[in-house]
Amino acid sequence: MEVKDGSKIKLHYTGTLEDGTVFDSSEGKDPLEFTVGEGMVIPGFEEGVKGMKEGEEKEIVIPPEKAYGEVNDKLNVKVPKESFGENTDKVKEGVVLRIMSPQGVPMNAKVLSVDDKEATLDLNHPLAGKTLKFKVKVVEVSEAKKKEE
Repeated sequence: MEVKDGSKIKLHYTGTLEDGTVFDSSEGKDPLEFTVGEGMVIPGFEEGVKGMKEGEEKEIVIPPEKAYGEVNDKLNVKVPKESFGENTDKVKEGVVLRIMSPQGVPMNAKVLSVDDKEATLDLNHPLAGKTLKFKVKVVEVSEAKKKEE
């Protein structure tokens, strides 16, 4: 069976940057499982697995615009140090903080700089601006269950 929109698939993967650095892998874990076309993974990953068959292996190269986007300088924001409350001493250049977005979604923010009054945080995804390479092996392909009407 070939992977297409609506296929439920299980696959193993290793994600690397262009310099070969591994940033994520399912090695030693359960395979990644998702339904193609539901937007559960980045667009370039979904596009890359379409047409594959069970047991097939392939490398997918995904440019930033089909992954986590380009780096957006507007996502470098200045935050008053007092807004960190009792955690102010943990706010140091290079540290990645776990913060809440205005919508209440947890996200990572890298501290770019700190002075006496404020910290500059980078809210871009850590993989923004990067071309990603994935070695994938499709373990299983099945039809997604039809929703009852």
